Amino acid sequence: MAKKRSVGLAIVFSLLTFGIYGLYWFICLTNDSNKLSKIKTAGGVTAILFTIITCGIYSYYWFYMMGKKIEAFDNSSSGLVHLLLGFFGLGIISYALAQGAINRFAESQKAVK
Repeated sequence: MAKKRSVGLAIVFSLLTFGIYGLYWFICLTNDSNKLSKIKTAGGVTAILFTIITCGIYSYYWFYMMGKKIEAFDNSSSGLVHLLLGFFGLGIISYALAQGAINRFAESQKAVK
């Protein structure tokens, strides 16, 4: 099951660590969204490696697919919104939107049990 994380704290930690926590958050978001969605992409560490190898090009695919995966179980995001946020350097907002959707889904699953 996906872990519920505080969006505000994740943003603060990402800023305080100059993006290092952001890499960890990226990995967690990727793995959690793969668990929750029927749409599967590369795992978190693999996605970071692909992003590095392609000099950031893979990140645009990641943003788009993250939106599609979130849309599949939460109906709150779209791939294009996430892609545009990533393209304009606002990826942390995309992370926050994705984490919010994952948190809502985790809460709804907890309520069902």
